[in-house]
Amino acid sequence: MGRPTEPLTESYFYILLCLYRGPNHGYGIMRQTLELSEGHVRIGSGTMYGATSNMMKKGWIEECPTPDADRRRLYTLTDAGRQVLLDEAARLKHLAAAAESVIEGGEKNEE
Repeated sequence: MGRPTEPLTESYFYILLCLYRGPNHGYGIMRQTLELSEGHVRIGSGTMYGATSNMMKKGWIEECPTPDADRRRLYTLTDAGRQVLLDEAARLKHLAAAAESVIEGGEKNEE
């Protein structure tokens, strides 16, 4: 549980991001990911359910109880999952800042 030993995949990142504001079901997460990524990331149902299963084993998300009539699985972020997301967002922010300082800063390799 806790911090990942390596960067998150886009799918994992977006699933955790979609759960940051509150519980959601698989289809809702897939739809919200498409929206947040402006169509660049599409999570398929096989990826979705494999990822949620793995993240539940890691303790990053958990299943919420749903009304008996609703057969969809509802997922929520755990404290450990929230920390993983925040750590990954900070890592990505640092990467983006480094890239920006090189690309927009005009630094060039002088050989």
